[in-house]
Amino acid sequence: MAGGQPHVSIQMSDSDTNGIPGRKQSSPDLAGRGGSVLTFHNICYRVKIKTGFLCCRKTADKEVLKDVNGIMRPGLNAILGPTGSGKSSLLDILAARKDPHGLSGDILINGAPQPANFKCTSGYVVQDDVVMGTLTVRENLKFSAALRLPKSVKEQEKNERVNQIIRELGLTKVADSKVGTQFTRGVSGGERKRTNIGMELIMDPAILFLDEPTTGLDASTANAVLLLLKRMTKQGKTIIFSIHQPRYSIFRLFDNLTLLAAGRVLYHGPAQHAIEHFRFIAESIEEHTEYDKTLAEKLAEKYSNSAYYQETKAVLENISLGNKKKSRAVFRQITYANSFLHQLKWVSKRTFKNLVGNPQASIAQICVTAFLGLIVGAIFFGLKEDFSGIQNRVGAMFFLTTNQCFSSISAIELFVVEKKIFTHEYISGYYRTSAYFISKLMADLIPMRTLPSIIFTCIIYFMLGLKPTAEAFFTMMFTLMMVSYTATSMALAIAAGQSVVAVANLLMTIAFVFMIIFSGLLVNLTSVMSWLSWLKYFSIPRYGMTALEINELSGLNFCNSVNNTDLITKENCRQISQGICTGDEYLKSQGIDVSSWGLWQNHLALACMTVIFLTIAYLKLHFMKKFS
Repeated sequence: MAGGQPHVSIQMSDSDTNGIPGRKQSSPDLAGRGGSVLTFHNICYRVKIKTGFLCCRKTADKEVLKDVNGIMRPGLNAILGPTGSGKSSLLDILAARKDPHGLSGDILINGAPQPANFKCTSGYVVQDDVVMGTLTVRENLKFSAALRLPKSVKEQEKNERVNQIIRELGLTKVADSKVGTQFTRGVSGGERKRTNIGMELIMDPAILFLDEPTTGLDASTANAVLLLLKRMTKQGKTIIFSIHQPRYSIFRLFDNLTLLAAGRVLYHGPAQHAIEHFRFIAESIEEHTEYDKTLAEKLAEKYSNSAYYQETKAVLENISLGNKKKSRAVFRQITYANSFLHQLKWVSKRTFKNLVGNPQASIAQICVTAFLGLIVGAIFFGLKEDFSGIQNRVGAMFFLTTNQCFSSISAIELFVVEKKIFTHEYISGYYRTSAYFISKLMADLIPMRTLPSIIFTCIIYFMLGLKPTAEAFFTMMFTLMMVSYTATSMALAIAAGQSVVAVANLLMTIAFVFMIIFSGLLVNLTSVMSWLSWLKYFSIPRYGMTALEINELSGLNFCNSVNNTDLITKENCRQISQGICTGDEYLKSQGIDVSSWGLWQNHLALACMTVIFLTIAYLKLHFMKKFS
C-alpha cells in the first residue's frame, strides 16, 4: 500500500454479503491502481445558526455531517446528494477548505496525516469560474504556472507545461482567445471549465477536487467534462467531486459513489453496485411518497448494516492502527512556491493586463472625466474678479472636490468583483495578501485615479481662467489627486470583504453626503454647534475644498474692477459684498488659515486619512474569512 501501509485485503464469502445477490467483492487495497488515496474517519461537523429576529434571536447547533467514513481511491469519486445533504461541506472538509470550528474526525493521505499545506498542494476547482476573463486561456495558465511552480523550474519548462496542459485538455484552438467577460464574448462554457481545471493541473496534483463541475453546462458539455476527468484517472489521479443530479451517461462513468442525505451516508462503495444495493433494501423499507429525514435515517441504518460498510470500516480501522499520530481534519497553513517580489510582479502584470483588456471601465472613465471637464469649463468659463467672482470660484471648487469623491465610488468593485478569485487563489497558495493588495494599488488604483485628475485639471484650469502661475496650477492638480486617493481609499476600506456591490455603494453614498454637508459651502463651519463641529475633521471634501480655496483666492481683490468713475465706488462695493472684498477676507470669514501651512496641512490630513483607510482595507482583506 502507498505510504508504507500494509496490504489489506478482506475476503468475504457469499454469506457475508448481507444477502445481496451477485455481489462481487473488490479488493480494498488502498493503492491498487497507484496514486494517492484519501481516507476519512468519523467526520462530524456542526455549525451554529441564528434563528428569530432582533431581541428574540437564538443560537442553535445544526448537525451538517454525522459520523461519515470512507475511502477515496484513484479514479472518479462522486459525492452525490440533494440540496442540503452536506455534500459540499464534505468536499470542502476533505480538501482542507472548511472552517475547523465544529469539525471533528481524521483525514489521512496514503495512511499518513494530511499535510499542513494540503490545500496548496492539491487541486481544487470551485463551482463558479475563477479565471480572469480579460486574459487568454494561455495567459491564465501561465499565471498559474508562474506562481504555483517553484522558481527553480525554468521559464522554458513552465511554458512546456502550459502547452502540455493545453493539448491534454483540448484547448489548442482557443489557447490564444480571451476567456470572456460580461462585456466581451469569449470561449464556450466547456472550454472555460477546462481552463479552470487546467489552472489546477499545472502543478500535477495527485488529488483533484471539483465542486459541482457540471453546473451551468448543457448535457453534451457536461458529459465531455466528465469524460475528460475519466481520462485523467487513467494516469492514476484521484478525482473527488460533488454533483447534484447526474444523467445516467455521466453516472456510469463514476468509479466510487458516496451518497449523502441529511448529513448521513446512505451508500459508499462502487458506483456500479449502488442501484443493486438500493434495489435489495427497498423490499425491507416501507414506501414513502416524499423525502424526509426519517427515510434518510432508515437508509443510513441499512447501509451501516451492509457488507459495503463493514468492508470499508475494517480497512479504515486497519489504517487507524497504522497511524498512531492523531491529526486535525483541517489545517490553516499556507505555503508559497515563490518570493513576495515574484508574486508582486506577476499579480501586477495580470492586473495591468486586466485594466487594458477592459476598456469599458478604463477608457469610459477617462472619457467621462474629459466630458465633465468641458461642461464645468463651459459653465464657469472666464471667471472674473467682480461681485460674482467669489461665489463662482467657490462653487467651482465645491464641484471639483465633490466630483472627485463620487467618481471614486467605482473603486468599490476593485475588491468585490474579484473576491472569489482572490479567496480561491490565496487559499491555494498563489500569492500573499500583501502582494495582491500592493499590486492593485500599483497597477490599478494609482493610474485610474491619477490620470483623470491630470486631465480634469488641464481642461478646466485654463477654461476657468484661474491664477496664471505654474505653482497654483500644479497645487490644484496635486490637491485633486489627493482628494481622489483619499476617497478611493475609503471606498476600498468599506468594500474590502463585502460580497454585495450595492451595500458598499449605499454606505459610500451616505458617508459622502454627510461629508459634503461639512465641506464648507452648504454651511459656514464657524456657526456649527460645538458638539457637531468635530465632524468636519472627517470630511474629505472639506480638506480638498479648503486647499483649493487657499490656492486660488489668497491674494485676489474682487473690487479691483471698480473705479471712482463707476456708479458703484470701492466703498459701497465693500458694503454690497457684506464687508468681503478680497479673497483673504473671505477665507478668514470661513475660519480658514491663509498661511502657507494652512494650505499644506490639508494635504497632510488627506495623506493621513489615505494611510488609515488603506490600512483598514488591507487588514479587512487579511483577516477576511477565506474558508467556507
